[in-house]
Amino acid sequence: MKLLAIEVGQFGDYYNSRYQQVEQYGIELYVLSGVADSDHWHAGRFFISDSMDINDLTALAAQLHQDFHFDGVFTFAENSVIAAAMIADTLHLPSIPVDAAVKSRNKIAMREAHRAGQAPHPEFRLTPTLPEALEAAAVLGYPVILKPTLGSASQFVYRVDTPQQMAEFFPKALIGITEMSQFKNEGITDVLGPNSLLVESYLDGREFLIEAYSWDGVTVLGSIVDRVTLEGNSFDDDVHHTPTDLDGLDLQRVHEAVHAGAVAQGLTRSVMHAEIRLHQGKPYIVEIAARPGGGGLDFMARISAGYCPIKAVIDVAIGQKPDYLRYSPTGKHTFALCLISAAGRIDTISVPEHVTQDPNTFMLKIISPLGSVIKRPPLGNDIIGFLGVKGSSRQETEEKAMSYSQQVIVTTR
Repeated sequence: MKLLAIEVGQFGDYYNSRYQQVEQYGIELYVLSGVADSDHWHAGRFFISDSMDINDLTALAAQLHQDFHFDGVFTFAENSVIAAAMIADTLHLPSIPVDAAVKSRNKIAMREAHRAGQAPHPEFRLTPTLPEALEAAAVLGYPVILKPTLGSASQFVYRVDTPQQMAEFFPKALIGITEMSQFKNEGITDVLGPNSLLVESYLDGREFLIEAYSWDGVTVLGSIVDRVTLEGNSFDDDVHHTPTDLDGLDLQRVHEAVHAGAVAQGLTRSVMHAEIRLHQGKPYIVEIAARPGGGGLDFMARISAGYCPIKAVIDVAIGQKPDYLRYSPTGKHTFALCLISAAGRIDTISVPEHVTQDPNTFMLKIISPLGSVIKRPPLGNDIIGFLGVKGSSRQETEEKAMSYSQQVIVTTR
């Protein structure tokens, strides 16, 4: 079986470990990029259009399809969701509709779809200028959330408590959204929607990260991850634990919210990464992406719930319903966090051998090589990598993960 992965703009070798997981299912995997290094994937299975224009990408994909006869198209990259849908449509292969891809990528289109479909969501306003942002915040009431329409990984997302903070954060975010890699690596298409900022009402409860899929009107939750930390004015995808401690009633309500969002966004057959917050006891949608979650969420799903988001991606890409039927915790615990350093250019990264060789360290991934420039809030949310451990209890995994993360030493200048 042959699949084509779309990665419009290369993020180094960030997705290679996931591509290797796809291969472990017996898939012959090809990768198509718009702009990338020539050594990104296997020779003879990696193709570069030298253009991020969707017309050039689809033309090359069509040519490759004639040569290799792909069985499906998919992406792991947020910035490639729309391009993957357009390419799959051109090749007449299974895919979400392009309109659904736009609603799952551009946050203002997503919010408008939630409002039209009566899916639970925060109040929102599109605010391309500071005066509009100040007006929206005054109407919605502080605190509010300021966020990009085309962001990901919490880049340039702020909690804003006062008009003075809005005046400080807004211009930094407005400049930042044109420079962030998620936008610069986006496919060029006229359906993308505005690259701007929006203001949302603040959801003050706990956050949950969910791996799921939808299939012909049915939404199946595969994994539910509890976000452990409480954020300040900026948001890091930082510390998470499984299995969730949500009770049966809250699980049902979260399920209903994810389903309503999937229907509103037009995700009839799709994998999903959903972020949900409980606000005043009720679940609200932070976002629903038409791709699996990043970091180590795939590991956490397999260990704690027996659900493999990678296998679900393969199944959906070839038009086959995944065989996972309901959320089923295994009783195993995982605890994962982002490795964060001071801002600056990375000089050294030191990881103790006992951390890497511990059989309960299920993930230790460094994504920022030596020489990388790390930006921290309010200028960015760059991280060093990810660390995850497994065990028999929340306390055991938390203590070990926190201890190990402190032993990963990064120097910057």
